[in-house]
Amino acid sequence: MRLFFMEKYFDKVVFLRFRIWETLNAGVNKLKKGILLSALVGVVGCLGLLVSQGGEASGTSEKELQGLSKHFKKETMLSEKEFVEPDLVFVDSRNGDELQKLQASSFRSKEDARNVAEKLEAKYDQPMIPARLASDGKLKAGQARVVVDQAALIKELENVTAFQRVIEVPISETAPNATAGAVANIDQTMLGNFITKFDPTVTGRTANIALSAQEINQIILGPGDRFYFNLIVGERTPERGYQKAKEIVNKEYVEGIGGGICQTSSTLYNAIDQAGLGIIELHHHSKQVGYVPKDRDATVSYGGKDFKFLNNKDFPVMIKTIMNRESGTLEIQVKAAAQNVAKS
Repeated sequence: MRLFFMEKYFDKVVFLRFRIWETLNAGVNKLKKGILLSALVGVVGCLGLLVSQGGEASGTSEKELQGLSKHFKKETMLSEKEFVEPDLVFVDSRNGDELQKLQASSFRSKEDARNVAEKLEAKYDQPMIPARLASDGKLKAGQARVVVDQAALIKELENVTAFQRVIEVPISETAPNATAGAVANIDQTMLGNFITKFDPTVTGRTANIALSAQEINQIILGPGDRFYFNLIVGERTPERGYQKAKEIVNKEYVEGIGGGICQTSSTLYNAIDQAGLGIIELHHHSKQVGYVPKDRDATVSYGGKDFKFLNNKDFPVMIKTIMNRESGTLEIQVKAAAQNVAKS
């Protein structure tokens, strides 16, 4: 009978601990595990006090009460270890590779989920670099377009379950849609072309036009492939050969590195527009330029305004640039294989 009182309260503690454990695992009302742990410790403490008082009334020995107290502490420590929040592993939907780990508590709101998605998007998204026809006639491979589906990922983060350990990040990859066989005889038929004039005595500006025109020469766009001017031409720096020349900034002519490349982008715009390709992004200068008619220009700025378009044909096309320094002309052509054009 001496331990009857202890057993009675011990049974209550075990029952309450079981119910709390059951509630935690079910994730009722999404309560935090730390709160439930605190509640468990509080219950244990209160019942321990009752056991102590009851022990005095029933004649339970101090040694027995100490043993019971140690048992409660051990159980609580084990519970705390069990309740450590596990990591959620983010994996690439393409191959299952691990991308990063996060705890579910790091995205409590839709805004938090959006921030997580935006960081993954910034890290793994990459634009397409089209293929190019090399001087030896061989096709040089480009770079695939990689896109993280931000909307789908946010929705998945908002619906994470209590026992979920893996999140599949929806990533799509689109390789340049051009093959060596498909680009055979691509230089046969003109789909569109445009010619602009420049003053060849302005050496800095002429050099910039020549460099940028060379960067886009013989670019191949398969069906659905995209062209981003700033990505393909690259940053305009002295190290890459670009020189100082006049350019338009806020309706004023100022001197800057790379001045003149907007003549290349504007000539390209008119050529691809004549060929009927799909324009994605286009910006006009803040001041009218003299080398193309009004509103037929395409201003670009590295890290800022860009000129983007895509091949909306069902066959590959090639961009070809022809620059004549003596006559001061830049011609850009959009070409395709005659057999493909005849079928369209």
